[in-house]
Amino acid sequence: MNNQTTTKLPIHFNSDKVGKVWRVPYQQRAAEAELWAEQHSIKPASVDEMRICLLLIDVQNTFCIPEFELFVGGQSETGAVDDNRRLCEFIYKNLGVITKIIPTLDTHTAMQIFHPIFWLNKAGEHPTPAATSITPADIEDGIWQVNPDIANSINSNYELLTKHAYHYVKQLSQDGKYPLTVWPYHSMLGGIGHALVSAVEEAIFFHCIARRSQTQFEIKGDNPLTENYSVLRPEVLQSFDQSLLANKNTRLMQQLLEFDAVIVGGQAKSHCVAWTIDDLLTEIQQIDHTLAQKIYLLEDCTSPVVVPGIVDYTEQADAAFARFAAAGMNIVKSTESICNWLKNCRLC
Repeated sequence: MNNQTTTKLPIHFNSDKVGKVWRVPYQQRAAEAELWAEQHSIKPASVDEMRICLLLIDVQNTFCIPEFELFVGGQSETGAVDDNRRLCEFIYKNLGVITKIIPTLDTHTAMQIFHPIFWLNKAGEHPTPAATSITPADIEDGIWQVNPDIANSINSNYELLTKHAYHYVKQLSQDGKYPLTVWPYHSMLGGIGHALVSAVEEAIFFHCIARRSQTQFEIKGDNPLTENYSVLRPEVLQSFDQSLLANKNTRLMQQLLEFDAVIVGGQAKSHCVAWTIDDLLTEIQQIDHTLAQKIYLLEDCTSPVVVPGIVDYTEQADAAFARFAAAGMNIVKSTESICNWLKNCRLC
């Protein structure tokens, strides 16, 4: 064990509170973080010889707190809570070696293409969230149509909006991923579901102060006309008239690949985590396939989407991680010493 990692956890960390929402006492934690850094000889991140990034995907209340909109329970039904307990412990124990933490924030408003208000059936009813998928045939047959009352709110006229919606749904089908899923309202900007899980936010803030390393928040999903499962690119890049709908996050892609190691965790393993890693792998394979070796996936800090009796994405999530490992990425556990699994480790 080197002097930059520790088996100790700060006294304020309470694993029983990870599944709850509460206010982080910033000023108190800041003072404690500075004292912790002094006591454990933790230096500022700016002097790190080995630069390590912790990329946290959507560790937000909406996905991680039981009874919230899209809680990721996994097969254990407590998945995200258990994941975040291990994640907090990982951050505290490796405070001195994690150079930067980059949390992504799924960010939505009500009138977006995957929310119920966007669509109507012939009876004027909105689709049932999570239980409704919309295909090109559904639109062609008039089963679902764009709600004309929302066009003005998203700066489009109704005719253009309907053309885009059909193009969008058709594009998803052609890409072979999935039909458009209508999701419950979630990760709503300004709402409590959008916020980071309190215990994780506290750990990230503690790191920020102790390491003098500004947390870098990455917003995704706020474009009303496309989805952003991955933080690195939207699901559809062009509209029906071939105009640019949204851009890839090339800045973040390039930044991640400049680190000596990138460690990834968050929710959900089967969706936003898998597609973010997949986009990163695509970028890597276009540049230098050996760069995959610097990516580390915290297998015990992520869970798949499972709705008991309805859907279970565990198999798809595991298959995606197996594919990432075959491409050279590393599947690791947060409970193991970081020095044991980091390649070309220069921490000790």
